[in-house]
Amino acid sequence: MSTQWQDRYSECARRMTSSAIREILKFAQRPDIISLAGGWPDPALFPVEDLDEICHYILAEKGREALQYGITEGYPPLRRFLAERMAAYGLVTSEENIVITAGSQQALDLLGRIFLDPGDAILLEKPSYVGAIQAWRTYGVKFVTVPLDDEGMRVDLLEEALVENRPKFIYALPNFQNPAGVTLSLERRGRLVELADR
Repeated sequence: MSTQWQDRYSECARRMTSSAIREILKFAQRPDIISLAGGWPDPALFPVEDLDEICHYILAEKGREALQYGITEGYPPLRRFLAERMAAYGLVTSEENIVITAGSQQALDLLGRIFLDPGDAILLEKPSYVGAIQAWRTYGVKFVTVPLDDEGMRVDLLEEALVENRPKFIYALPNFQNPAGVTLSLERRGRLVELADR
């Protein structure tokens, strides 16, 4: 007798799909392909020597601390540094309000866990980052898209979408939007903030 594990999956697990990013990256590793889809930087740009020097220093000076488990929110000195850096830009916060994640996918999933319930609407750009869509699809949300043009999200269409859908949040990538590559104009940024504040 074999157990049909799929019958025991939660509703959330049943909404999960294969990672589109993982599939793209499989192709990016082939030597005959130059992929612009995976977001991979040129390996020649990696500061290998600098990282080697830093790793040697950390292991020599703070090796036991560096290799030990840490708190889930992230390394406290790094969180303090980030809070201080944000304050220099006028964004006053404390380390208690900062969480270090292992990449954007973890951050997007945490946002979903904290803010999203089944049936909630999210407004996002069309096209939008496939990783965000995949992270939030498992929460049973409704995606409402707003088209892009050369100046980024069409904020003139955003207002109507906000009224009709009452979204939990707006997901927008203002700089070098993934996958379109456009940058949201300064005028539209201001309008987006005005609309989001309502």
